Amino acid sequence: MIHVCTREDLNDCMGIRLEMLKEVNNLPEDYAYDPSFIENSRIHFLSDDQITIFSLVEEKIAGCATLCKLYMMPTFDHPSGKRGHLMNVYTRKEYRKQGIGREMVEYLMDWAIRNGLTEISLDSTQAGRKLYEACGFQASTECMVINLKSR
Repeated sequence: MIHVCTREDLNDCMGIRLEMLKEVNNLPEDYAYDPSFIENSRIHFLSDDQITIFSLVEEKIAGCATLCKLYMMPTFDHPSGKRGHLMNVYTRKEYRKQGIGREMVEYLMDWAIRNGLTEISLDSTQAGRKLYEACGFQASTECMVINLKSR
């Protein structure tokens, strides 16, 4: 079952995101996150610029996913300027290989269409590529990126 998160879910949103980041980045269990990272994550979860969902199995959180709303200058392909970036798609180990990730991605894709978004981008781990390809995502060579922190 999909649950759309609200302000009341903030602690659970933060908890599963930090759990996911530790696993994906191979961080030690006692890893200490930078306080500004924690605070900015909390602020973002409380903003209207994202939708976060949980997949619930027997009322337990089995997974999570977030779609961040992006507003850009309109283009011919995207006349509304409304786009999205899919993040933090995560299924807990004991619930994997049951279609939960796909259910969450498809829910957020449908939500994006209903809300006028014309494109969804994402960054994928190697493990996640099969899921995204099965949902219709394609690798893109159109984008160039610069990390301004390294400049």
